[in-house]
Amino acid sequence: MNKITPEKSAATRPVIHMIDQEGDAIEALAMTMEAKNPNVAELLYEELARAQFHSAETIPADIVTMNSKVEFIDERSGSRRVLELVYPRDADIEKGRISIFTPTGAGLIGMVAGETISWPDRSGAERILRIVSVTPPETAEAAAG
Repeated sequence: MNKITPEKSAATRPVIHMIDQEGDAIEALAMTMEAKNPNVAELLYEELARAQFHSAETIPADIVTMNSKVEFIDERSGSRRVLELVYPRDADIEKGRISIFTPTGAGLIGMVAGETISWPDRSGAERILRIVSVTPPETAEAAAG
């Protein structure tokens, strides 16, 4: 089996920022999904290990959190996408909703608009993703409604 691992260890990648309650939910999800998909569970554990936690009220609006809409560019292919980062039960790629429990979803959580990350895709190939913009959940929901 070809194991997916980030290019750099969690200790050498920059700090990310997460909402404390989301961190708890993501950790619980990773524990329940570990047997089914250990590679992505490991990626999520590494992200949690390097995260600084904030309350929902104090996290900056340009940080990717759960239910944020994220516009990013795949620097290698040049493709530009806008996706909403969601929990697995809400994932629907046709509606632009990507699960936190995918390699790309795990890579996006906690990122800041303007940052770039080298991250593995489902095949294990490294992708370079640049975050163009982040729309917080409240704003994203108001725009859709």
